[in-house]
Amino acid sequence: MLRLLNLELQKLLLNRTSKILIFVSFILPFFVILLSSLKINVFGFFTLELGELGVFNFPIIWHLTTFFASQFKFFFAIVVVSMIGNEYSNKTIKQNLIDGLSKQEFILSKFYAIIFFSLISTILIGLISLSIGLYYSSYTEPSIIFRGIEFLMAYFVKLIGFFSLCLFFGMLVKRSAFALAFLFILFILEWILFGLIAWQSNNNLADKIQNFFPLKSMYKLIDQPFQRVAMSKFPDKAQLAYDYGAHGYEILIVLCWTALFIFLSFRLLKKRDL
Repeated sequence: MLRLLNLELQKLLLNRTSKILIFVSFILPFFVILLSSLKINVFGFFTLELGELGVFNFPIIWHLTTFFASQFKFFFAIVVVSMIGNEYSNKTIKQNLIDGLSKQEFILSKFYAIIFFSLISTILIGLISLSIGLYYSSYTEPSIIFRGIEFLMAYFVKLIGFFSLCLFFGMLVKRSAFALAFLFILFILEWILFGLIAWQSNNNLADKIQNFFPLKSMYKLIDQPFQRVAMSKFPDKAQLAYDYGAHGYEILIVLCWTALFIFLSFRLLKKRDL
């Protein structure tokens, strides 16, 4: 495992574009989160500090930071599809196989890199969330501080699932731009299918089925936190209540999709004439 991971890291870190995109994908979420925790003077009229509004209190901060950090996953998605595109354009994939790397090891090296960067991102998000929460939160009891930490697991699984999908599309079309375009096409197809199901049956059934779709199931791991923030400020607004939790069955759905994408990537490579 370490040998394959080291091989992939060397390829990525020797590529200038990959290094820049990796840096941006890691730094930008933390910069936005840190910026939102500062006092901002709005045109001299008033000072805005989100921390004073209670949005960085435990346990809600775990939900808030992981949701916003996950919105920047597209930058590393470019790195993932580029890993495959560059292998084909530079013909390094054929050289790797000639040098003794099996097709299974080739796919695993990509997957290990995905796990590695997803884990690093999760650890960093966890540390910055804990630091900001300890600074702003009025709750210091360990039972409250670590309540909601399951959002970190959901964030980790969400990244692995999304990047595994990108890996599969990269293997399917062998071109970075086309692979990214397939993500948008899949998004459109999921909503078209949702509309057809809702038209033939009802919205409730369509919602339940849609939650099993690849992109939707990944999104559902960490639902938007805005209603939850509103609920904390206006607890009497019962109509705002919704299920925002990170559930085990949702994680299982995404893990199943992840396993399928990795398997299909391997099957494509195995059957392809290089």
